[in-house]
Amino acid sequence: MVTYLLKKSYQLKDLKQTKFHDLWEDHGIFTTMWIFGKPAKILFFKNHLNNLILSLKKYQITKKTLKTDIIKVINNNLSKNRKYNHLLRVAVNKKIISISLRKRIRPKLNFNLKLVKFKREKPQYKNLKYKKILSYLSKMDNSKSDIALIFNKKILETGTSNLLFVKDKKFFTPKKDYYEGNTYKFFKRKIKKITKKDILLNEINNYDEILLLGSGKGVTSVKTINEIKWKRKKLEKFKLLSKYYDDVTNKCNSYKF
Repeated sequence: MVTYLLKKSYQLKDLKQTKFHDLWEDHGIFTTMWIFGKPAKILFFKNHLNNLILSLKKYQITKKTLKTDIIKVINNNLSKNRKYNHLLRVAVNKKIISISLRKRIRPKLNFNLKLVKFKREKPQYKNLKYKKILSYLSKMDNSKSDIALIFNKKILETGTSNLLFVKDKKFFTPKKDYYEGNTYKFFKRKIKKITKKDILLNEINNYDEILLLGSGKGVTSVKTINEIKWKRKKLEKFKLLSKYYDDVTNKCNSYKF
């Protein structure tokens, strides 16, 4: 069971606190950021915030002061005196801004993917239609497992992260039907070439490595997919991407309240 450091909701119109709503299944958008250290740092904060605002506009959720209001809610709920290693979730619909903090769990090397036939609604957005995914994740040990979403016999993304596939030292990612998260976008800039192609379920055994990329998982190497008897062959690209990730984490500036 997830333990929260805080859970609060505010009315969008005037920022007055109201009863907490997680907003799952509502018409809206959320983003999840890694907050760590003391003083606090938030990895890729500006990118998370800008993507959140752009997506909210696509969902016709607008307000002139929306960006500053979200920052105000975040600032009012963070402490300069606390050492963090948490996931900061901000969710917004037409009436409410919700914020929560839960402990970030470090993934283990014996990580397993469970195959689930499902495609998110409007998957190019980090929208709030997540209850089916959460129903699976709530039963798992998230330090060593996640679900891989399958549609038309293709792997798209996991319940929490983007996916990279490695074959003959080359990187591949699905063609479409998933959200490109900020961690994934960081690696797109670092890796010279990522080929987009359909990642067919019956061809998974051709890949040497499968990597999860996301705020919660960082860079995670998949060891097994039991349903199709896939096993990790190498850790070479995992080690390379982990170095890139450690570097950007170490260079991250302290969050300015």
